Amino acid sequence: MPHTEIVLASASQSRAALLEGAGLDVLIRPADIDEKVIKEECRRDDLDVATTASRLAWEKSEKISNLLPNAVVIGADQMLDCDGDWLDKPVDMNAAAESLRLLRGQKHELVTSVSITCAGQERWHHTDRATLVMREFSDEFLQEYLDRIGEAALSSVGAYQLEGLGAQLFERIDGDYFTILGLPLLPVLDYLRDEGALST
Repeated sequence: MPHTEIVLASASQSRAALLEGAGLDVLIRPADIDEKVIKEECRRDDLDVATTASRLAWEKSEKISNLLPNAVVIGADQMLDCDGDWLDKPVDMNAAAESLRLLRGQKHELVTSVSITCAGQERWHHTDRATLVMREFSDEFLQEYLDRIGEAALSSVGAYQLEGLGAQLFERIDGDYFTILGLPLLPVLDYLRDEGALST
């Protein structure tokens, strides 16, 4: 991999913070793709949630890679699957409350996929899953949680942020912490080292 500029094709502050916290100098260039249309196409084609997340990640990385062909472009996407229901980021606080009520007392999966593309060609991809179980919290706690977290609830699928107050929503978690935050960081770093984009 002769190119060393690393670009994150995402507006996610969490993903950027993970990469920057790991010591990477990352350029942020969010990819403007129509995720809703892509998800509808995948549903129509009877594709599973992992395949859909993988396609979304690739669409993001490819779009920015075509604009910045000399860069290593990282695209990522995360989907929440609760017994066949695919939850998106809530559009407002009422939708956030509805999502949390749906997840309360239930098991769901977070599926996170990452695609790394150079010069418009995907070089590597990886998908990981985490299983989470929400506890049976009260309506009073739900309202208190949303009052305290505010519009930050709108920035993630499921309306929670595990790295903060959202930890109080859960009974059990099985999976990689970085995957839950939106990027399977350790496999990404391994790939970048293997390809010479990071020092070994």
